[in-house]
Amino acid sequence: MAALDSLSLFTGLGLSEHKARETLKNTALSAQLREAATQAQQTLGSTIDKATGTLLYGLASRLRDPRRLSFLVSYVATALEYVRSHPLDPINTQDFEQECGVGVMVTPEQIEEAVEAAINRHRPQLLEERYRFNMGLLMGEARAVLKWADGKMIKHEVDMQVLHLLGPKTENDLEKKPKVSKPRPEEKDRRTAKDVVENGEAAGQTLSLMEQLRGEALKFHKPGENYKTPGYVTTPHTMDLLKQHLEITGGQVRTRFPPEPNGILHIGHAKAINFNFGYAKANNGICFLRFDDTNPEKEEAKFFTAICDMVAWLGYTPYKVTYASDYFDQLYAWAVELIHRGQAYVCHQRGEELKGHNSLPSPWRDRPIEESLLLFEAMRKGKFAEGEATLRMKLVMEDGKMDPVAYRVKYTPHHRTGDTWCIYPTYDYTHCLCDSIEHITHSLCTKEFQARRSSYFWLCNALDVYCPVQWEYGRLNLHYAIVSKRKILQLVAAGAVRDWDDPRLFTLTALRRRGFPPEAINNFCARVGVTVAQTTMEPHLLEACVRDVLNDTAPRAMAVLEPLQVIITNFPAAKSLDIQVPNFPADETKGFHQVPFGPIVFIERTDFKEEPEPGYKRLAWGQPVGLRHTGYVIELQHVVKGPSGCVESLEVTCRRADAGEKPKAFIHWVSQPLTCEIRLYERLFQHKNPEDPAEVPGGFLSDLNPASLQVVEAALVDYSVALAKPFDKFQFERLGYFSVDPDSCQGQLVFNRTVTLKEDPGKV
Repeated sequence: MAALDSLSLFTGLGLSEHKARETLKNTALSAQLREAATQAQQTLGSTIDKATGTLLYGLASRLRDPRRLSFLVSYVATALEYVRSHPLDPINTQDFEQECGVGVMVTPEQIEEAVEAAINRHRPQLLEERYRFNMGLLMGEARAVLKWADGKMIKHEVDMQVLHLLGPKTENDLEKKPKVSKPRPEEKDRRTAKDVVENGEAAGQTLSLMEQLRGEALKFHKPGENYKTPGYVTTPHTMDLLKQHLEITGGQVRTRFPPEPNGILHIGHAKAINFNFGYAKANNGICFLRFDDTNPEKEEAKFFTAICDMVAWLGYTPYKVTYASDYFDQLYAWAVELIHRGQAYVCHQRGEELKGHNSLPSPWRDRPIEESLLLFEAMRKGKFAEGEATLRMKLVMEDGKMDPVAYRVKYTPHHRTGDTWCIYPTYDYTHCLCDSIEHITHSLCTKEFQARRSSYFWLCNALDVYCPVQWEYGRLNLHYAIVSKRKILQLVAAGAVRDWDDPRLFTLTALRRRGFPPEAINNFCARVGVTVAQTTMEPHLLEACVRDVLNDTAPRAMAVLEPLQVIITNFPAAKSLDIQVPNFPADETKGFHQVPFGPIVFIERTDFKEEPEPGYKRLAWGQPVGLRHTGYVIELQHVVKGPSGCVESLEVTCRRADAGEKPKAFIHWVSQPLTCEIRLYERLFQHKNPEDPAEVPGGFLSDLNPASLQVVEAALVDYSVALAKPFDKFQFERLGYFSVDPDSCQGQLVFNRTVTLKEDPGKV
């Protein structure tokens, strides 16, 4: 286990896995590198980047006297941090030496006082836990006060003072902590949603989204300290631009959620919304909703509306709704400036020639600036056909792609600007500049955009404008799901689903229609965690979050899917009784609703058997059952069958539940009910990865589950739901959670089953 921890530590320092394994074979070097990394983390108070890791490896491998390692690392780490924090020349030598502790003397008395103060702060816990207490906490606090103290001297002082306080170790102190038993593999996926975290693993407790995003939790830079971010590129203008940025923002955190308005948001976008809006909210900042409307061919008004609705549905309010098209004039002016600076040119290579990462260099890359300016103006005036000319930027991206396109010709009218423009900027050109215009502090995007980080920094710096910092995080995916816009359209065209909001899909509109509460989706995103690695989760983990919320918020009602008429021959009253049913049986303070109870009731056909199998506890010959909430027990007297032999109704007698032996079971029922339609949903696909040719050779359309939708057209529901509106949610006792579908009309309610009451044990 220790070797695995060290391997992870060394690769985290920037060593290749092969180099890290070779280092582990050298016991002395491994020990020194571990000590150097620990010391550097304490000094910097943050994770170690690759540059610092390389330096630490050099120190550990070259230093002959290991006693000097701690001393050297603290100075080197601090010096490196200082240089990063002051990117512009010249460096003030006096300030540098003061920051690095040159000439600072730390006396043994100061170390003794700092350690004593730390111990006093934790004395009660120390006395209780004794030597099981985390002594590293004491050393860290003392080190925070005495930055330049020798680490070994602090450790020695801690050991001495703890020994003086607690005395020598006893047998109890030497006993190992009892190991926490690990759950069996089959138990892992049976836990409640409260235990769900990254990749479906279980943990004892999950931090709330706000706790994960607040302050230093993510090790993000502070507003205005962009230059401290590893890989951030500075120029002679950087510090002045950051100063102006702080004057405009006041040091406020600013994020943005920038969807393309060419489709409906899906479950993966829910993580992006929670991350962007949540990070701003957790740090008292603001978040823009900015539509990346730079491709008029694919954009539709309905998508703008739906995206706004979904952001609001998840509980977030944008500081401002903006559009990339708001900035078209400025973006064009900057493109002209980029040409003036020799950093962009007009190219005539066709689209097929530009595809891939090994495309041929453009023969027009070095054309004269004046010529590119004239041609770019001609592009704007509509003198080129689509595909005949593009504006390209002179840079090589991280993935090796050369000279990405900044502008292309498109003659499709824009939904906001009409025919004003016939050239439109690309994502690579637009994104970072819109971030700059809006003074975004943290440009949060998914991992696939990491290859564009270099162009992001390059373009802002090439134009000498404020440069935000791009941070990447892992996408959220689900098994048994397809979220591709193109493939959802294929599903619609094939008749497999009705539209983008079909409840079997994982678009946000579909999840809302199915009855998923927004709180459950947000909780799911929090439990997945803000991770760098891509996560692919099981749908039942999301469903567990849904049950957690609906259990506390969905009032109870009774419904029968396969009705069987039951006639109570000795009904105890001349007319129907009014039964008070608690909305939430576990908490009757949340109120009651009234349902009629008459001599004719309807039960589930599966709640009666003429010839029950062993263990069957519901209604049968000689086996009475209770009717929930009524206080009555019914007992079978006669079975009425039709000509085909099918059971048509039952005749029973009733008695008070307290007038005899308690029945083995209580079943739900309805009396004087409403007729409704109920739609029962299952997974749309049969395999976990329907898009994987290895798993589904015939393609995702061949993997459709024929039982993904069952419509019960004549279900019965109690009268308490008569006034329900679309998206109202109920727990139908013993059946599951249901939501009113927008297809409902007066006198004909339609319900969607959101989730069953318990997870299906077959779903793994």
